[in-house]
Amino acid sequence: MFDLSGKVAVVTGGGGVLGGSIATSLIEAGVKVAILDIRKENVDAKVEELKQKGGEAYGIVSSVLDMDELKSAKDLLLEKWGKVDILINTAGGNLPGATLTEEQTVFDMKIEDYQKVTDLNLNGTVFPSLVFGEVMASQGEGSIITISSMATYSAITRVLGYSVAKTGINIFTQWMAMEMATKFNEKVRVNAIAPGFFIGDQNRKVLINPDGSYTERSKKVLARTPMKRFGDIKELNGAVQFLCSDAASFITGVILPVDGGFSSFSGV
Repeated sequence: MFDLSGKVAVVTGGGGVLGGSIATSLIEAGVKVAILDIRKENVDAKVEELKQKGGEAYGIVSSVLDMDELKSAKDLLLEKWGKVDILINTAGGNLPGATLTEEQTVFDMKIEDYQKVTDLNLNGTVFPSLVFGEVMASQGEGSIITISSMATYSAITRVLGYSVAKTGINIFTQWMAMEMATKFNEKVRVNAIAPGFFIGDQNRKVLINPDGSYTERSKKVLARTPMKRFGDIKELNGAVQFLCSDAASFITGVILPVDGGFSSFSGV
């Protein structure tokens, strides 16, 4: 039921930490993985790493915001492997100008950075889903996994642009799931994962002090997390593999929290 061997996956943002971790887990599960990222050096490094593990990996340099580049990437992949079974949309992130400091209000936000963040996190998922989702619709089967966020469940201070974009991801996931099942094939499924709090390169400075201790923001997060710890990025991999497998054949349009209980706890 959980067997993914022989399937073909595209991981956008696959040269990053989150996408790279998921890509590695898929390779270990016997999946052929295409790493799609805008940074050539990251693509090359990750593909080489995956090949060293004995897996079949392919690198494609492409922007998730350029439909022409995405269509070219699709053509290259179909020429090489003939199909696309899985799309994992991990490309995204935040920018300093779109993240308010403790002293700032929403009126201090840099609009240009806000627009870049909303574009990358929303359209950077919508566009690949349209390009590779059309392949799945033609095949009559496939699985798309989008990355949501705890910032969509309730307001989290300082990250308006990221929150707005990821909330858009939720309804896009549900909308695309409905579209695929009703107009194409029930075997084309679209789901999302909503990660809880993980310490990575992008948020390290706001969660960890220079001396290694937790910031006040970290303490607030942990106070709302019943498991009382941050997640390990590898703890997302099981959810991804489950949602991509036949074990989840009747699951579409869901946003699955992987958050140590954060989304279920009122704090009281």
